[in-house]
Parts: sequence; structure tokens; C-alpha cells
Amino acid sequence: MKRLKLLIIFLSCVIVSSCIPHKDTIYLQNKEGSTNDTIPYNLTEIQKPYRVQIDDILNIRIKVLDQDNVQIFNPIGDVNLNASSAERAYFDGFTVDVHGNIRIPILRDFNVLGYTVAEIEDMIKQKLLDEQFKETSNIFVTVKLAGLRYTANGEIGAPGTITLFRERVNIFVAIANAGEIPVTGNKKDVLVIRQYPQGQKIHSLDLTDINVMKSPYYYIQPNDIIYVKPLKQKSIGTGETAVASIATIATVISLITSGILIFSRR
Repeated sequence: MKRLKLLIIFLSCVIVSSCIPHKDTIYLQNKEGSTNDTIPYNLTEIQKPYRVQIDDILNIRIKVLDQDNVQIFNPIGDVNLNASSAERAYFDGFTVDVHGNIRIPILRDFNVLGYTVAEIEDMIKQKLLDEQFKETSNIFVTVKLAGLRYTANGEIGAPGTITLFRERVNIFVAIANAGEIPVTGNKKDVLVIRQYPQGQKIHSLDLTDINVMKSPYYYIQPNDIIYVKPLKQKSIGTGETAVASIATIATVISLITSGILIFSRR
């Protein structure tokens, strides 16, 4: 009887410790007990203007009154029509090289490293006015990032490098496009590895907390790496739920019992 009690206690401890708690699987929980589900924040503080980095691809369009005069600046888009949007952006765009330069016809190498797209627009417009056109040409320059490219890996549905053609992408949209985080992924400690001029830094986000929307890393940036850690339950191979854990334990006990019976008959 005592052995049975000990076995029940042991199995209960294993089940409790091996199951993934329900609260660890839910996004955006209100952990401070407030009934207000609106998160006030200053968007200008959270999302500072992005500054161009090495390997970024810029989409540049130049317009004047006489468009024939700017054909050399604008790509003609003669790539394979069957190419993906990302491939077309790569061939039509201007890639920032290791020195922080892009090569624009006639204007030659043009350093854009560390500048915002708005600043680059002004720089190109001014250079065109200085070297090619007059004020009366009414120059209009548009500079955009050719897609927001990031990498997602670890415990996630579809790891890989993804390009989204949007101005702003938050962490939930980025993860949804990477196949979602399975039950065995750690939503409390999602790492965002971000590039800075001085190197890379790692930031942690708790996606189960509604206050993650206040984080300066809630919106991802080009070249971010999102890494999702596996929970310890996956590492030790136990079930994701109580039923799965019981099934695993029952299988182990059955194997042990069968082994004991086989050896005891010899």
C-alpha cells in the first residue's frame, strides 16, 4: 500500500512538472490586474526612424516634369516576370555595400549608411539640383526600403528568412508569417537580435505580457533575427499536456514491468 502511494505521488509530481502551464501558451495577458485592455504609448518614442544599414536594398524613384530626362536613374524592370517580389526588389533596387554606398547612375557612389530614408531623399534631390537639374524641374524623389527582411528560427513553425512589403511590422505579425510558435516554444523569452552600427545586441520580449506593446522592440526592423527558445518540456521529451504525459509515463512503466517479468521468468 505504501509503495502504491509513493508511486501515485511520484507520478503526480512528474505530470505536474512535465506539463506546459496554460498561462504560458496565451499571448498578451494582463499581468498587472488592471481591467483596462488599452495600452497607451507614444509611437514616436517606440519606433524611431530606421537608419539604413549594410546589405539593405533601397527602392529609389526620381520624377521630374520631363520624365525622359530621368530614365537612366529609374530601373526599367526587365527582370524575369516569373520572379518573386523579393527577387524583383533585389534586381531593381540599390543594395548598400560594405562601405555604406549605393551606386546611382551619373551620381556615382552615394553614401547612405546611418541615414533615414527621408534624409536620403533630401540628399539625392540636392545632388541632382547641384549637378543635373534646375529648381524649375520640380524634382520629386522617393526612397523606400525594398521590403522588410528578417530571419526567424528556433522553436517556430516555418524558420527561415522572410521579406514583408510593409512599412511597419510588429513582432506578432512577424511570427505569424513564420508559421507561429508551437506549444513547445517559450513565448516568455523571445529573443530579437538587432544590428547596430557598433554591432549586434540581443533583446528579450515576453509575448505573454500585454505590456510587450510598450517595448521599443515591439516593431521589428530590417535584418532582425527572431529566436524562439524551446521549453524544457520538449528537451526532456515529456508530453505537452497532462494526458500526453500520462501516456508517456504509462508506456515507460509498461516497458519496465514487461522487462521485469521477462527477467524474473529466467
